[in-house]
Amino acid sequence: MITVCISETGFSQNKTEYITVPNGSKISTSILNTLIKKTMDSLQIPGISIAIVNDYKIAYHKTFGVKNIKTQDPVSSETIFEGASLSKPLFAYFVMKMVEEGEFDLDKPIFPYLEMAIGAEATKQAIDPNSLDDYKTLTPRTILSHGTGIPNWVKGKPIKIAFKPGTDFSYSGEAYQHLGAALGTKLGIGWGSALDTLFLKKAANPIGMDRSFYTWNDVLEKHVSRGHMDGKMNMEIHRDKKVGPGYSLQSDAQDYALFLIEIMNPKNIKESTRDEMLKEHNHFKPDSKLLKETGQTGWGLGFAQKPTPYGLMHLHTGNNHDFQAYTMFIPDQKYGFVIFGNSNNLFPLLNRIEKLIGEHF
Repeated sequence: MITVCISETGFSQNKTEYITVPNGSKISTSILNTLIKKTMDSLQIPGISIAIVNDYKIAYHKTFGVKNIKTQDPVSSETIFEGASLSKPLFAYFVMKMVEEGEFDLDKPIFPYLEMAIGAEATKQAIDPNSLDDYKTLTPRTILSHGTGIPNWVKGKPIKIAFKPGTDFSYSGEAYQHLGAALGTKLGIGWGSALDTLFLKKAANPIGMDRSFYTWNDVLEKHVSRGHMDGKMNMEIHRDKKVGPGYSLQSDAQDYALFLIEIMNPKNIKESTRDEMLKEHNHFKPDSKLLKETGQTGWGLGFAQKPTPYGLMHLHTGNNHDFQAYTMFIPDQKYGFVIFGNSNNLFPLLNRIEKLIGEHF
């Protein structure tokens, strides 16, 4: 039995009694807290970190539950979760910062860097011969907007490109991995801890983020949560030594909320750079599964997009199975939302929260 507790640290950080949601309603934070606690109890969700942004400020940040169902150590404001695919938008921001500084070209093919990184023979083996010509055209812009035609993950098999790059949508974590290797190779630092250090220097730390990392370190060793599948703790901890732009981010809701604020009200990048990120670069076709199932209409450089009555929503899900996460923001409302969980049943909680604060997905 998991008993959900609310972090007292979270309360000391947040004195707000109400939050404002996109439809203009004011929601009592005490009611929201009660709903989350009750739902986590019923769904047996071990722990979460959640934050809401109003007017470019973190209006609400709370932690609930435990880091580990065996030790019952409570989640606190220092607890860090796997961000799964929430890795991608933040890495896209880092890429755009490098583009802005002239260190990387958004429209230059990455193929030469792949050859430099792993060698010509390994590159030949990694890509299906029938897809090589198309692969040679792939650029950071195409990758960030999921227009490559590469499967989500190839799992060691040769890459087969499904369509002419730039003509359709195909969500691909694999392509993001190649982008990270290309960036690290271009900069001459590889894609290990040195690339993570540069990410911290150029992207994270300047906007106040100090608990978000792509590679393993002593901070994570001390504060990381444990993942859970179907009520059982995962004995494995993912101690990534290489930057995984598609999956390896470790963070928490408060830190990630600072990224949402930066995207809506940029201070570390130019507004023109932010605008390029949020512009639609890949418009879904009428038969798109995502369009039909979710109402999402396209993808920018990092985030999916969905029209709402309150403005264009930018969003992203994250799912490493034993960790799940979700984020969204609506610039017109100066509103953002992010949640991290250490289990494989976070999304039913999000559905319950939506019934109180309105549609967020």
